[in-house]
Amino acid sequence: MTRNKATSTPAAPAASPLLSDSVLTHEHVVPASHGHAFRVKADSHFRIVDLHGEQVVDLMAWVLPPHSKSQQPTEKLSMAYTRFHLSGATPAIGETLVSNLDNPLLKIVKDTVKTHDMTFMSCNPSLYEQQGLHGHRSCAENIAEVMEPYGLSLGDIRGTDPFNVFQNTPYYTLKPLGCSRAGDFIEMKALADLVVAVSCCPYDVGGFNGGKVTDVAIITES
Repeated sequence: MTRNKATSTPAAPAASPLLSDSVLTHEHVVPASHGHAFRVKADSHFRIVDLHGEQVVDLMAWVLPPHSKSQQPTEKLSMAYTRFHLSGATPAIGETLVSNLDNPLLKIVKDTVKTHDMTFMSCNPSLYEQQGLHGHRSCAENIAEVMEPYGLSLGDIRGTDPFNVFQNTPYYTLKPLGCSRAGDFIEMKALADLVVAVSCCPYDVGGFNGGKVTDVAIITES
């Protein structure tokens, strides 16, 4: 396994023991309160691993344009379409997340938590400013930063609802309690060529994210 790591929080349990039954071999640690974007080809798998526990990860995904690397992606993962197909329930192993064009994009193949959110927007600058927290990092800005090379702006990101991995609000009532523990993960299979963007959620108000934002790992096929 290879590992890319930027500045980060203290040592965490290694994710590699989780990979004995998988072909995933490349690990990238996403520092607390930051984002990361990566490409996945159709039929390949990736995992999001909570290294320390109780850390929410915002996930968005776009279909890569087939003919032009410079073309801005427009087909994207849609929580509204996904909620319709799943009758509003948290997706289970074997179920799929779909796009704004009603195409299947991601299939959940393994999940040690089985609790995720499809209803809340990404935290954003105005949310923090309303609480007097000016300059606080946000998921919307994190994803906008890593998606800038693909021609997407903060406005594009704020208009996209995320799949909130490990967030315990499946019944549409805000309960800021983390349900994942160190080493928990979700594994997905891409059903199209995608660029996936994640944000290690910076929201640290009221005990959310365990009251301390920590790193997560993205593990992909090399």
